[in-house]
Amino acid sequence: MFLYASLLCISILVPLVLSCDKKLKFYQNWKYLFPALFLVGFFFIIFDIYFTQMGIWGFNSRYTLNIKIFGLPIEEFLFFIIIPYASIFLHESIVLYFPRVRLKNIVSSYLTKSLILLSSFIIILNSDKIYTIYAFSILIITLLLSSFDKFSIVQNFYLTFLIILVPFIAINGILTGSFIE
Repeated sequence: MFLYASLLCISILVPLVLSCDKKLKFYQNWKYLFPALFLVGFFFIIFDIYFTQMGIWGFNSRYTLNIKIFGLPIEEFLFFIIIPYASIFLHESIVLYFPRVRLKNIVSSYLTKSLILLSSFIIILNSDKIYTIYAFSILIITLLLSSFDKFSIVQNFYLTFLIILVPFIAINGILTGSFIE
């Protein structure tokens, strides 16, 4: 069963086809998008390899193509390109077609500061869990960097993120075994 590969194909199909939408023209962003996806994906893959070798998580060969690179199924490498691509595509589509879907600057600023504080507490309370520290540290760094954004992308992102979470949780839920053995 090629569940992981099938889910990735389903995840990319609509965003890839609609990337040529005449109004959105998402394909014009590819020259910036793909280098960013590969760079960010590289850092996540490095930690994925490490966490897999440490036994923090693993992959069920019943659901993968069984083509492995550095101990990871090929689908895991593709995950860090396809899922961010689909998520960014969805974000850009929502911003274009629903430009008024955004938070006020003061609200997004308050939310950013609250998330940084909450993430810090989560790190402190879970100081023995390496992946939790890693994930929330990345979140804090990203939130801090967003405060220098003169375009205030986070005003749109917080709301579009809630929409992006729906398909992400469904796909990731399946991949992490929430709905399968």
